Amino acid sequence: MDINPASLFLNKNEFIITIEVVPPHGSNVEDILEKLSNLNNLSFHGFSVASNPVAKSKMSAMVFTHLIQTTIKKPAILHCTIRDHNRLGLQSELWGAKAMGIESVIAVTGDPSASNVDNPTEFVADLNVFELITLIRNSNLHTGAVLDFRPEINGLDREIKRLEKKVAAGCQFVVTQPVYDESTAKQIFNGVKHLQIPVIMGILPLLSYKHAKFLHDKVDGIAVPELLQQHMEKAGNPIDYGVSQAKEMLDLAKTMFSGACIMPPFDRYDILQNIL
Repeated sequence: MDINPASLFLNKNEFIITIEVVPPHGSNVEDILEKLSNLNNLSFHGFSVASNPVAKSKMSAMVFTHLIQTTIKKPAILHCTIRDHNRLGLQSELWGAKAMGIESVIAVTGDPSASNVDNPTEFVADLNVFELITLIRNSNLHTGAVLDFRPEINGLDREIKRLEKKVAAGCQFVVTQPVYDESTAKQIFNGVKHLQIPVIMGILPLLSYKHAKFLHDKVDGIAVPELLQQHMEKAGNPIDYGVSQAKEMLDLAKTMFSGACIMPPFDRYDILQNIL
């Protein structure tokens, strides 16, 4: 297996690149594993596997993380949410993950179940995200968290306080929500540098003006600057422009942070060739 991101996050001289992956809907993994296998010629360190994003059922993130590691021979980071399991179930998942060779887990709250109007479910929240971080750390797993700076409400100061609590609970690295401009990156850098933990900047490439507008208007935690929205609207080839902008963000991340997590939307892994 290639280098484990857990060890690299602890090496401040190494810039880490991960690719966020959403498990398939259903049990068929052949198509998506083939797409991910085709990325092996690119320069990145591993994958980051989301758990039922936007509160829609996908294959078990733990199982899919294990399949990635055994099939593609690249390490993968598991996302674990307080939304879907009680304390008993979470501990079982974490011990199972460790037994299957998964070394890194990111603690997340999880998107609200109420947004899934077709199949509404209860939000479990048997413990809070800080308690989940401690549970992960005590399970001898490299422990990460998310920095949701809520740009739509200028929420960075509040999130820095939450991140301080996450670090106190056992968080060893943090992944940010997508960043789209240098000003926001600098605010994050200056706001969290006192914590002295690796910060991985989220990069979500834009595919169209409609995509940019949707993220900005409908997705909490993501703000696409007005000027960038205008450029996407006027671009002759919006996908090319979005890829170019993602490359700029990757270069920016290398000057400020410990790594980047690239989040290809709608399984568009083909665009990674031009970003990486």
